[in-house]
Amino acid sequence: MRLTGEPLPQESGSETILQTISKIQSAESDVIKWAACPQNYSHSFLLARAEELVDKKINAGEPRGHFLKGQLFFEEGWYAEALLQFEQSKDADFQSMYQLGVMYYDGLGTPADPKKGVEYMEKIVNSDSPKARHLKFAAAYNLGRAYWEGCGTEILEKEAERLWLIGADHGNPKASIKAQSALGMLYSATHPKDLKKAFFWHSEACGNGSLESQGILGLMYLYGHGVRKNLKAALECLNQASDRGNVYAKGHLVEYYYRRKFFTKAAEFAKRVAENDDIQQIAKATDCMPFYIAKGLAMASFYLARCLQLGLGTKSDAAAAKKYYSKILTRLLMRPQHDPITPITTSRQVTEKPKGPLTCSKERHPPLTLLHAIWILLLLLTLN
Repeated sequence: MRLTGEPLPQESGSETILQTISKIQSAESDVIKWAACPQNYSHSFLLARAEELVDKKINAGEPRGHFLKGQLFFEEGWYAEALLQFEQSKDADFQSMYQLGVMYYDGLGTPADPKKGVEYMEKIVNSDSPKARHLKFAAAYNLGRAYWEGCGTEILEKEAERLWLIGADHGNPKASIKAQSALGMLYSATHPKDLKKAFFWHSEACGNGSLESQGILGLMYLYGHGVRKNLKAALECLNQASDRGNVYAKGHLVEYYYRRKFFTKAAEFAKRVAENDDIQQIAKATDCMPFYIAKGLAMASFYLARCLQLGLGTKSDAAAAKKYYSKILTRLLMRPQHDPITPITTSRQVTEKPKGPLTCSKERHPPLTLLHAIWILLLLLTLN
């Protein structure tokens, strides 16, 4: 199972780190000038001025100085330099501790050490300090995912559930929406399943803005999983999720059109979906799980290939059908991986770290079965 992170609720709202630093009180007129109109200056100029200002605060004993400088480096992708700053302030600043947990867990600026990352997250979750309060929901979500995936710790489903319940905070929109969505997936995956609980948590997450859960709700309404079948609600959720970029929802809409013999609509929509197959770029743009993006692309490619092979809703084209069938194999055999955990960001947008994900010891959810791949191979043979 791959659970992408969500931006951590910040005390500074939607500001960038440069904007945050610019608000530090200073009597220098040049600082006030660039802080008031940052759009008139280059990024490198603003970065240099911000670093100068933070260095002055560090030299003056400003408690948050090292965190601000570390965060400045972190958001620039200078992870080794950021690590040094966070190390200097981790004992006095929980935000620095949180970022260190992220960096050790994902191997940013240091060799990956998931156990150390888990240790820092546990300290935040278990802290009674008011200064750790705004970090707890995100830390609980990250820690729950570590227990679910067995990365940096052993696999303990009950502990993952307990931590996600802390992170979800009864559906609080200011808590971890990812934890709410994760609970929906957990109750759909454990044995025995509890689809009513799954539906509840996906509803909470969807209401709080989760694109992933909105697509899943559409499927639960479509098939009557955890709720009475409701085609109108299903199509509403799937279409809205599709419009927002949920590729898994798009793949299921293609299947819906095909099975109801709307072949022209199925072929046209499937072609649009299958054209963009940059999974990591889609994941960055939508904050959806790459594993399920791959599934959605595989579904769209399959039904497009069928339409091309059989001439349904489009002109028959065996060569094009073969091309799309071949694409499906790579999608069906894609293995889920551990995903980088959620860093602190001063922006409400999700930031994708360029470092590749760390693969952990045990995969919790298999890809689509080998039988599907064999079936596609047989279809390819018929086109040769």
